[in-house]
Amino acid sequence: MKYTTLARQCARMCGRPATLLMAAGFVVIWGITGPVFGWSDTWQLVANTATSIITFLMVFLIQNSQDHDTAAIQLKLDELIRATNGAHNALLDLEELDEKEIAEFRRRFIQLARAARENRMRGESDTDSPEA
Repeated sequence: MKYTTLARQCARMCGRPATLLMAAGFVVIWGITGPVFGWSDTWQLVANTATSIITFLMVFLIQNSQDHDTAAIQLKLDELIRATNGAHNALLDLEELDEKEIAEFRRRFIQLARAARENRMRGESDTDSPEA
């Protein structure tokens, strides 16, 4: 099984209500067993270690799932830009540009938005497709 498939399946399972109930059950059982073990350091260490390990592993699973989902969304947006007549194809794959290049696009779109708002305030149309 590929890591991506395993990560997605684990992330789906961990996001279910039953998983939350199991985790809450673990906390309740841990609390109930406290007096049985005399609130010992070992008793606390077991719970702390288990939750730390689970948290550590979940960070990587969640990041993998987010990366996968983000890449899919970006491709869908790229397809919408590509297929939309009048859309700016220079915006395709924008997430791969550095911050300076993205800031330049943002500056141009802010100017377009201001101009559109000014047109609207004058009662003019703000629905055209000006060049960015």
